[in-house]
Amino acid sequence: MLAAAGGEGVPAGQIAEELEVPPATLSFHLKELTNAGLIDQRRAGRSIIYTLNVDNMRSLFGYLMDDCCQGRPELCQPDYATPCCHDEAGRRKQGSRRKKAKK
Repeated sequence: MLAAAGGEGVPAGQIAEELEVPPATLSFHLKELTNAGLIDQRRAGRSIIYTLNVDNMRSLFGYLMDDCCQGRPELCQPDYATPCCHDEAGRRKQGSRRKKAKK
């Protein structure tokens, strides 16, 4: 979501709504990602806008590919043959997203 938004970013409220995550839970995770340097935040009026820190994310992926894959990138290639959260038609599978919390 943040990668697709580019430099424009995404407001925290929109992230929570699209991911169907309670705001307090999302706030915790966004704070940790910000502290890790993987995302950046800026204030726009009353909203906090989050953007992907592309340079730090590239560094993380580089580390994972070099170190965790033991210099063999083929070990870290995604398995596109195994469906994860979308069916063959590209629709989101049932149960692949958190259910909304009951109020």
